[in-house]
Amino acid sequence: MTTLFISDLHLEESRPDITGAFLGFLNREAPGAEQLYILGDFFEAWIGDDERTPLQEQVAQALRRLSENGTRIFLMHGNRDFLLGEDFCARAGAALLDDPTVIDLYGIPTLLMHGDSLCTADVEYQKFRANMRNPQTQKLILARPLKDRQQMARQLREMSMATNRGKAEDIMDVTPAEVVRVMESHNVRQMVHGHTHRPAVHNLETHGKTATRIVLGDWDENVWWLIANPGQKPELQKAPLSSFSPFQ
Repeated sequence: MTTLFISDLHLEESRPDITGAFLGFLNREAPGAEQLYILGDFFEAWIGDDERTPLQEQVAQALRRLSENGTRIFLMHGNRDFLLGEDFCARAGAALLDDPTVIDLYGIPTLLMHGDSLCTADVEYQKFRANMRNPQTQKLILARPLKDRQQMARQLREMSMATNRGKAEDIMDVTPAEVVRVMESHNVRQMVHGHTHRPAVHNLETHGKTATRIVLGDWDENVWWLIANPGQKPELQKAPLSSFSPFQ
């Protein structure tokens, strides 16, 4: 039995190398896995399940093939693809997870998150996040014509890039006290998340006991994934993006 975790692929048409690496990953690492968790920012942008681009359909079909072969697939919203919905999940043979969600990972309660809600020092972003995750706001956005939403996505991306350039590095990382608070509130000693693009395994204390926070990496130059097996510590894995070409 094996469980895999990935996040922050930021799939988009302008990065066919990442799409190719993902398809290669599904062919090489995922077959036979019990579960695959994708913890947000799977796509660089998502403006509604009605868009259905060739890239989105290719990815959905690849996930469905994996699902039909027995791997359970779970998707979580990120800050880029928070409008991803049940229609896409149905096409992909996946289930949509709440953020946060606690799972039983081979006997160890494990908290799964995208990770953006942990960055509480970025007050402006947290206000924006609260607004965008509001069901009423999302309903209004999805009611707009597709072309309007495509333009809105481009504008939001440009604004995000411009804003982030002016932010201090520590502001865009998690707030340690918030990590402890969230883990203690869920009564867990193991957490897995993405978002920060700072892959690492961190040791900390919750309720006076040793705890672990595992941060998944983004797919840019490298492929990052976490592999978990019964009776073993989860292991963070890394390989060059090019090594996962589906044509190798």
